[in-house]
Amino acid sequence: MSTNPIIPSNFIQNMIDEDLRNQKYGEKVHTRFPPEPNGYLHIGHAKSICLNFGLARQYQGLCNLRFDDTNPVKEDVEYVESIQEDVKWLGFDWDDRMYYASDYFEKLYDCAVYLIQQGRAFVCDLTAQQMREYRGTLTEPGKESPYRNRSAAENLELFERMKAGEFPDGSRVLRAKIDMASPNLNMRDPVLYRISHSTHHRTGDQWCIYPMYDYAHPISDALENITHSICTLEFEDHRPLYDWVLEACDFPAPRPQQIEFARLNLNNTVMSKRKLRLLVEGGHVSGWDDPRMPTISGLRRRGYTPEAIRDFCDRIGVAKSNSTVDIAMLEHCIREDLNKRAARAMVVLRPLKLVIENYPEGQIEELVAENNPEDESMGTRTIPFGREIYIEQDDFMEVPVKKFFRLAPGQEVRLKHAYIIKCESVVKDEAGNLVEIRCSYDPETKSGGANSGRKVKGTLHWVCAAKAVKAEVRLYDYLLTDESEEAAEDFLANLNPNSLETISDCMAEPSLAEAKLGNRYQFLRQGYFAVDPDASPEKIVFNRVVGLRDSWAKAQKSS
Repeated sequence: MSTNPIIPSNFIQNMIDEDLRNQKYGEKVHTRFPPEPNGYLHIGHAKSICLNFGLARQYQGLCNLRFDDTNPVKEDVEYVESIQEDVKWLGFDWDDRMYYASDYFEKLYDCAVYLIQQGRAFVCDLTAQQMREYRGTLTEPGKESPYRNRSAAENLELFERMKAGEFPDGSRVLRAKIDMASPNLNMRDPVLYRISHSTHHRTGDQWCIYPMYDYAHPISDALENITHSICTLEFEDHRPLYDWVLEACDFPAPRPQQIEFARLNLNNTVMSKRKLRLLVEGGHVSGWDDPRMPTISGLRRRGYTPEAIRDFCDRIGVAKSNSTVDIAMLEHCIREDLNKRAARAMVVLRPLKLVIENYPEGQIEELVAENNPEDESMGTRTIPFGREIYIEQDDFMEVPVKKFFRLAPGQEVRLKHAYIIKCESVVKDEAGNLVEIRCSYDPETKSGGANSGRKVKGTLHWVCAAKAVKAEVRLYDYLLTDESEEAAEDFLANLNPNSLETISDCMAEPSLAEAKLGNRYQFLRQGYFAVDPDASPEKIVFNRVVGLRDSWAKAQKSS
C-alpha cells in the first residue's frame, strides 16, 4: 500500500503552484516538520507530518525533520527518539535530513551579534513582570524599555557576558528593537534570547543562553533552504516577525515563505501537549502511550494503523480557519481499514456457561469459519465445538423484553458457524444467581450443511468451553466525556472515571493463543481489537481499538 497520501487541492497547494509558475524558488519545493522534543507527538502533529511530507512527495521535493530544541528545561532524548519512531511509523522518511535547532546555535549567536551591531537588538534588564507592564495592550501602545538606547558596544559586552554565564536566569534578555507602538504585539521589541543555566540534551553545558522560537525558527528555515514554512494558525500573527528576522539578518531572497493552516481539534480529546503532560505526570494514565491518549504512540498501541491515520488526515483536508472535527470520523477511518484487513475471531467477554444436553458427551468437532468475508484470500480456519460452550451473559434474558431476539427460555438462536439451539432450562445457585443454561440443538441445522436454511432471528457468538483460552480485554472510552472540558483549566477534575474497563476472565477461541503483537482482529459482535505489548505467552491481552457501530458513516448517509 502506498504511503503517499493524496493531498486534495487546497490553498497551500495553490500557493506552491503559483510559486512554481513564477519560478520563485525555481523548480524546488522544500518543507520541514519542526517538532519541539518536549513530549510525545499526538494526532494533531500527524496532520502536520502528513501535510509537510505529503506535499514534498507530491511535488518531488524534500522534507526535513528538524527538532526545535531551544528550551533545554523541558526537552529529553526520549522525546527525540519517540518522534523519529512516530514519523517513520506513519510511513515517512527524512533520508539524511535530520537537523536540530541546536545545530545552528553558533550561527544564531552570530546573527544576534549582527543585529546588535546594526542597532536592531539590545540587552534589556527589565524583569518579566515589568516587560508585561511595558508591553501595552491590544488597544494601547507599549512603552520603550529604559535600556533600549544602550550603545551597540555596551550591548555587545553585556551579550557576551550573558553567554559567559555571568548573570543569573531571568536577569537579562536580548530583545529585538522594532516598534513598541505596533498594533501587532509580537512586534513590540520581542525577546530573542534568554538566560537559562540548564544542561542541554545535545550541547550539554556549552550554552547558558538560548534563542526563542520566533527567532530560531526563521533562521533555521533559511539555513536549510526551506521554501515553504508551513505552520499552524496561531503563528499567523508571528509571520511579520518571521519576515523581520530574515530581513534584519540580511538573508538573501527568495526567503522561506511562512504559510499558516488550521490546527486539528477533536471533540472529547485532550489536544494540549501541556495537558497531556499533566495526565502522564499525574498518573492519570499509564504513560504517553496509554491507549486512551491521542498521542501517535497511544493510537499505535491501541491498534490504529498508519494507513487509517493518513486517511483521516487526508479526509479532514487543510483549512484556513479553526474548527473541531468529530472524533467519530477518526474512528470511521480505522474501522473501515480494519474491516478489510482484520481476521475474524470469537471471544466471549463475560462468559455464561451453556450445556447442550442432546450433544454427545466428550465429542469435539471442528467447524469451518471464514477469516474475513471481505477478503477471501485470507482463507478459513477451524474452530472447535462441543457439548459445553460459553456465550455472553447479555445474550440471555430469563424474562425477555419485547424484541429481544437472543436466547431466552423456549427461544431459539443460531450459534455462528454452528447450529440452531433452543433454551430448555436454567440452573441457579443457592442465592438464586444464574450459573448455567441448558439447551438442545438441532443437528440438521449445521452452518453450511444441506439443511442449514432454517431461519431464526438471533445469531450469537460463542466459544467451546473445553478448548477456550483465557484472555484479558481492555475496553476504552474517551478521557473527556464533554467536548468542552478540554478548554477548562480544571479538566483533570472532570476526567471520565470509566475511560478504562479491564475484563480479566474472557474466553477466546483457541486460535488466539498464537496472537502476536501487531495482530488485529474483529471479535464478532464486539468490535476491533489488537494485541497489547503487555501480552505474554502466559497471558493474552487485547485492546479494543474501536467498536462496530459507525455513527459517523450513519450520519453521512442521512445527511
